[in-house]
Amino acid sequence: MVKNIAIETIRFLFILLFTYAAVTKLMDYDAFMVQIGKSPLLTSFAGIVVWLVPGVELVTAFMLAVRRLQIIGLYTAFGLMVLFTAYITAILQFSEDIPCSCGGVLESFGWVEHLIFNIVFVLLGLAGIMISNASSPPNKSKVKEPITV
Repeated sequence: MVKNIAIETIRFLFILLFTYAAVTKLMDYDAFMVQIGKSPLLTSFAGIVVWLVPGVELVTAFMLAVRRLQIIGLYTAFGLMVLFTAYITAILQFSEDIPCSCGGVLESFGWVEHLIFNIVFVLLGLAGIMISNASSPPNKSKVKEPITV
């Protein structure tokens, strides 16, 4: 029961986060494009990143919403948060003056606050994966019994 509540809460938080982040980026596409263009790491890929990131976020939210895809969604969410956290860590090495390209409420975070926020979600993703794997029945081998005559 507690495991189910934990998984549902983690799924809900990730669905909310990725849907909100993607929609705000797409609604303010021009600002998102400018902010990505200012990133020393993403400038050359800005044209692709402005569509790829919100698209992957929405697909991840969809996978988390569909119960039979939830474990793939949890792994994807965890992977995205690790990547976003690594990106923030790299940005902090260059300059804190680069605008955050997250959109919405998250845009008001400073880079350090955003790093902490992301680390919390990385840990939530890891917890969700561990809980899901612990509560899943182990795969039974599909080895056929030998036929005896």
